[in-house]
Amino acid sequence: MPRKETKRKILDAAEVLFAEQGFSDTSLRLITSAADVNLASVNYHFGSRKDLIKAVMDRYLALFMPAVNEALVRLLEQPRLSVEQVFECFVAPLMGLTRVRRRGPEIFLQLLGGGYMDNQGFLRWFIINHYGEVVDNFTRCMQRAAPGLSSAELFWRLHFTLGTVVFTMASSEALRDIARNDFNEDIDVEGLVRKVIPYLASGMEARTD
Repeated sequence: MPRKETKRKILDAAEVLFAEQGFSDTSLRLITSAADVNLASVNYHFGSRKDLIKAVMDRYLALFMPAVNEALVRLLEQPRLSVEQVFECFVAPLMGLTRVRRRGPEIFLQLLGGGYMDNQGFLRWFIINHYGEVVDNFTRCMQRAAPGLSSAELFWRLHFTLGTVVFTMASSEALRDIARNDFNEDIDVEGLVRKVIPYLASGMEARTD
């Protein structure tokens, strides 16, 4: 099997297992079994389990982060901006992840949430180290959109925001089925994302007293 094909099979298997079971509960043995490769192939292509996790994430981040950054930079040029506008910067880049996999948006957010839930500190370091400009621009936008929030309060609200988005996307198929059967509302994944944005914005802007 060509080396590129072997590497792709490992990444494909690893990202699905990581998204479904979490990073901590997914062993290399599970990955090699799903990819139908041996452990030596994983070591050859990625070197370590941590490097495999970073490679899985960067498959999406390398496409997602530059597109988000472009939107944030354009937003920073405006004299006034809202929290909802900041969150809107993520919609098109997120939908663009279907170029990686059909369910790319859902899988990416599950992986991102898993990085926090499984306490993968090195993953947060990787994102900040490689995409620090994006993080900085997002923080600047959010501080301008919600100037009354302290750094600590901003941290907590963004943490709750991520949790809401991850849960929503992880259960997107079930939610869309409910919407269709109970409310006669046909909604796609992008529509689901746009539906949750006003809710998230209201939470970010809620009074602190």
